[in-house]
Amino acid sequence: MAAETGFHFRLSRFKAHQKGRGARWVGVSIGLAAFAFPTALFANAADQLYERTLMTAADGRCRLFTPTVSAALDASRAQARGATLRSGASEQQVTALEQRARTKAAGAACNSNDLTLAAGRVKKAFEGYSQMLSQVYPGDVASWKAERSVSATIPVWRLSQPSSFGGDRLMFGLAGRAKAVTAVATFDNGQRPYVARIIVRDTTRTLGPYIARGAGRNLSGKVAPRNASLVFTAETREEAPLTLLPTGAKTGLAFRFPTAAADAISQLDPREAVTVEFAFTGRGDEVTRKAYVEVGDFAAGRAFLR
Repeated sequence: MAAETGFHFRLSRFKAHQKGRGARWVGVSIGLAAFAFPTALFANAADQLYERTLMTAADGRCRLFTPTVSAALDASRAQARGATLRSGASEQQVTALEQRARTKAAGAACNSNDLTLAAGRVKKAFEGYSQMLSQVYPGDVASWKAERSVSATIPVWRLSQPSSFGGDRLMFGLAGRAKAVTAVATFDNGQRPYVARIIVRDTTRTLGPYIARGAGRNLSGKVAPRNASLVFTAETREEAPLTLLPTGAKTGLAFRFPTAAADAISQLDPREAVTVEFAFTGRGDEVTRKAYVEVGDFAAGRAFLR
């Protein structure tokens, strides 16, 4: 269990006592110390996703936890979702599993003894969770760094991943108090793109991720074709604050995107990638440069910041 991140709910009694008395909410074993480690591939990933989704749904309906505990539970649920996809489950299977968990939670009384017991154990396990200010979510190729600390006057990264493309550099993620979807890039030849775009696989039109055989660490082999993708165009372009620049960079441009881009990324398979495309004025045709960001545990990091 040492490789597991977050919660492990035990459902053996839950399943054994469903008949005749409705949903049983049973003992919850939660290792807070393990929460700092990345979600690994483990055999019971789908069980954990079911259990965490069930408790998250119950919390949403019955208001069981404080905001910090709710954020911990949701982050753990997102990690379990990623682990389930990494283990080979399809998006359709994951969606069906989550729906079954939400349906089960909807049938439980908020004042039931079993739910009260389970909620108490979650609360106790996370007594010190509010003291955690940062978290790192390693992926197969890159990591997301989450920071709860925020400044009222200076924009800082709340969730970020660095990337290099050729001689150019990128920082991508959520920035500032508003957790705005942001891309900050610096270009070694001093050129300035007139627009930036985020290209994300459209989960409503595809059956799963596009991952080329042998892609390995090459993120460009883990993106969907353009005609199967959503495209989000930057809403603003401005000089990047020093606090958002890639390490060592002195200048750069910051592009802000709609929140819908973060929602779309959160729905992706953790093994795939997102394209950040920068467009320049060329001789007649548009010239583009592309950076790639690993999806990884973006959704879990986003939940951690709630």
